Amino acid sequence: MSDLRKEKTPALVVGGGVAGISAAAFLAFWGLPSVLVERHSSTSAHPKARGVNARTMELLATLGVAGRVRAADSARALAGNSGIRAMETLAGQEYGVMHAPYFVDPTVSLEGISPAGWCLCDQDELEPILLERAVELGADARFSTSLESFTQDGDGVTALLRDRSTDEVYQVEAGYLVAADGAGSPVRQALGVGRDGPGTLAHYLNIHFHADLREALGERRFILSYVVNSHLMGALVPVDNAVNWLLHVMYDPDAGQGPDDFPEERCAELVRAAAGLPGLDVKINSVLPWEAAGLTAASYRAGRVLLVGDAAHVMPPSGAFGSNTGIQDAHNLAWKLAAVSAGAAGPALLDSYEAERRPIAVATVEQAVLRSQDRPSMLGEETDGAEGIEPDHTVHFRQLYRSGAVLGGPDGSPPWAAECDGRPGTRAPHARVSLAGRRISTIDLFDGSWVLVTGSPGPWAPAMTEAAARLGLAVRVYRLGAELSEPDERCAAVYGGAATATLVRPDGFVAWRSDRPAPDPAAVLESALRTVLDRR
Repeated sequence: MSDLRKEKTPALVVGGGVAGISAAAFLAFWGLPSVLVERHSSTSAHPKARGVNARTMELLATLGVAGRVRAADSARALAGNSGIRAMETLAGQEYGVMHAPYFVDPTVSLEGISPAGWCLCDQDELEPILLERAVELGADARFSTSLESFTQDGDGVTALLRDRSTDEVYQVEAGYLVAADGAGSPVRQALGVGRDGPGTLAHYLNIHFHADLREALGERRFILSYVVNSHLMGALVPVDNAVNWLLHVMYDPDAGQGPDDFPEERCAELVRAAAGLPGLDVKINSVLPWEAAGLTAASYRAGRVLLVGDAAHVMPPSGAFGSNTGIQDAHNLAWKLAAVSAGAAGPALLDSYEAERRPIAVATVEQAVLRSQDRPSMLGEETDGAEGIEPDHTVHFRQLYRSGAVLGGPDGSPPWAAECDGRPGTRAPHARVSLAGRRISTIDLFDGSWVLVTGSPGPWAPAMTEAAARLGLAVRVYRLGAELSEPDERCAAVYGGAATATLVRPDGFVAWRSDRPAPDPAAVLESALRTVLDRR
């Protein structure tokens, strides 16, 4: 082993799917180089998931790629699609359109909640965009590279990697390992971390095909449509509203069925059955088996190894929460890992990753499962209705964190806050204000730095400058009535007042807040930052 090539990196990211690439991109954004390894030769060639919710689009705007994502072919083609339907076939009888009280259609304006909106961008286009940005920011991405083994101690992680194109095995010493290696996560299994939850719900084949369905589709533009007839039970998903499509088909392993029982011609026949067009010319591009399940890792951290994305949680696609939760995991973890690695925070800050994100994942898995169980109501079947189902915007925006990186906050326990009103542990609220003559959202202020928003005149702005200088920490300060002007009613209510100060973390969540003056405001702010950053 002594003749192995040896390298060092602050962070090793294992897995080049959407969560892993996001982790590498956000780490680089916050100044921490990483090596990203993926055993496949490229990003996903299969469309897979495609619903990017508005909160995730806020994060992608911070990363500088929201415009690129909206400019992707699928995003432009599907920009006007809305609604979830149920039908016998595309060309035949339609059973109905979903009108569930919890469902928020992507075309609905979220101006009262967010400056962003949904984007339907397929994963085979999203991943290359994120990868390009990660590399631009300094990440070292290595495809056709597998993790063979790893060990860890108090100083770091030692990994053996294999270049699958040359078969060379080499060693990488990393400060931390971020495991984004999918639902089966060999890293999670090697750590002996179990999973909790309802388990497997169903098995599907994701069939990517080309067929001209424009005439049968007509003027309809749906997000997806469930298809139920004597030949199949599945979901038809447009990629371009014309010739590029996905068909998710259920199969039953308990009945002896498996992916091998669906050769290309049988898949083509299932497409024709879903379309209701027996003579349809179909080209099968790829077939991907997948399992709908609800599971969350019992722990998100083992020493210097941390789990993100499907390695940490899996959930059925109802609600489109899966990849969004993974991207948001990466965003939450990256600023903390960068701060600890740079010596700007103590190691206990990393404990807040599991404390904050795992309760959210458990609750989001539950929400996805409940939505999945409610879908048969579209076909007139009896269900428990919407009991226990939170509205989409609650799951997207009202996540409530409780950890050592949050001081105070609203009563109650995670996962959901009653509203985003500026209290600690919640996403800093969206409101409209003017900065340098330009009308912006307050979300635009929270672009990856520590930020204090306060009123002017007042004691908190100069106190923040003093406290930040003592800590050697960069904190941007915005004052309503000075840098910020013309606040809308919500902005004035949430952020205004000379005695009000809201300290926002690099991930856009409120760390601390005060609505009253303090005898020594600089000391109060310094103490808050020291506590949150484990710099006591």
